[in-house]
Amino acid sequence: MNDRLEGLRKLFPGHRLVADAASRAAFESDGLTAFSAKPLGVVIPETTDEVIAAVRWCHDNDVPFVARGSGTSLSGGSLPVADGIVIALNRLNRILNLDPDARTAVVEPGVINIKVSQAAAPHGLYFAPDPSSQTVCTIGGNVAFNSGGAHCLKYGMTSNHVIGIKAVTADGEVVTMGGPSVETIGPDYTGLFCGSEGLFGVALEITLRLLPQPEQFHTVLVGYDSLRAAGDAVSAVIDSGLLPGAMEIMDATSIEAAEAAVQCNYPHDATAVLIVELEGPSERLAFERDQLEQVIAATGPIVRVVAKDDAERLRIWKGRKSVFSAVGRLSPDFLVQDGVVPRKRLGEALVRIEEIGKRSGIRVANVFHAGDGNLHPLIMFDGNQPGQLHRAEEVAAELSRMCIEMGGSITGEHGVGMEKRDFLPQMFDEPTVDMFDRLRRAFDPKLVANPGKMFPGTEAPALSLTGLHPLEKAGVIHRE
Repeated sequence: MNDRLEGLRKLFPGHRLVADAASRAAFESDGLTAFSAKPLGVVIPETTDEVIAAVRWCHDNDVPFVARGSGTSLSGGSLPVADGIVIALNRLNRILNLDPDARTAVVEPGVINIKVSQAAAPHGLYFAPDPSSQTVCTIGGNVAFNSGGAHCLKYGMTSNHVIGIKAVTADGEVVTMGGPSVETIGPDYTGLFCGSEGLFGVALEITLRLLPQPEQFHTVLVGYDSLRAAGDAVSAVIDSGLLPGAMEIMDATSIEAAEAAVQCNYPHDATAVLIVELEGPSERLAFERDQLEQVIAATGPIVRVVAKDDAERLRIWKGRKSVFSAVGRLSPDFLVQDGVVPRKRLGEALVRIEEIGKRSGIRVANVFHAGDGNLHPLIMFDGNQPGQLHRAEEVAAELSRMCIEMGGSITGEHGVGMEKRDFLPQMFDEPTVDMFDRLRRAFDPKLVANPGKMFPGTEAPALSLTGLHPLEKAGVIHRE
């Protein structure tokens, strides 16, 4: 045991303070497997008091720490700090209270996203944010990176569904933000904490807003002969005044991968498919269904498939949800981009992505949340081939610059993390980045909470290729 950890030994029993090489290896990387770093040790608290004690020890001893749930971050946001501490939150996995009348749930940060909806289902309620990793990602991680999902077009991001947070800040102070009601007085500190990427501290208890389950769905799969046509169709649907629950696009490469993985029976002759899902009361859906049909008919589709029942709806979504892990069948390695462009320029962006892929010689598959312009190009390469990882990173960088140039964002739902921190000064001017830094230091004057993330100028950990995450290989988690 490293001498620097002696103080922590007084706070945690030996089996919940691990420092041997084999145990630490499981925490050396997250969903962005191109990066890895060796932590000094890992603590596994079982109570919020233990989390508070660990954070205060790190602050008092100037030891950096990273709080981590399932480690599904795709931006390297939960990558450990070399010679720092990982605070693993998976055992804080209790739903402390679920109030169906108030439509709220109070949960610990290690609760799995889908578990909230499963607990709320008997009351006709659910938790709306639905990242594709929702069967394994934790609410604490969703809060840290303000996660979205396929249905964030209509229902918003995690920050729109968190109404209260109890947290320990990086300097060890326990604070309460928001409360049990959607209506609050004063600054929106809860909104400020959501998306702070672990730089402010650690959430201990999170109060979530629950929504009534939709009464009915209307799901349509539309095939097009070009990506641009599919992208332009998204604008046409939104311009019509409709607000679907979800709109997703997949290109031919993504379709090929999904077909190979789950036989979803998508149209083979389509260059791109658009999935549109309406949801709500049956009376309103009857009207919106006709409106959607008229809009789609005017966008030049080559095929339309309307889900006739739940089984067909699930088959359509199964193809979409499988894409990220399915692409592993086409390429041994890939990077997932997370840029955003204005919805009106979606078709133009897709054409440029195709051009960048062809020019670089790197194959790029496209699947994304089309409704809010959130792109998820999958940049495929073989890490065993010299130079391919570097070329793939150059493509990713060019795509980030394209999003900035088009008036979009370098991140839609994955966060800046390690992956995109060098692009922060390209997206924001110097006074704005300086304001971000001063805000961070107000919570963390010693810079011990998740240092080296989001802000440029600090040394990166060793870059090493390790391929797909083991859970991704098994089809348990998906990148999105």
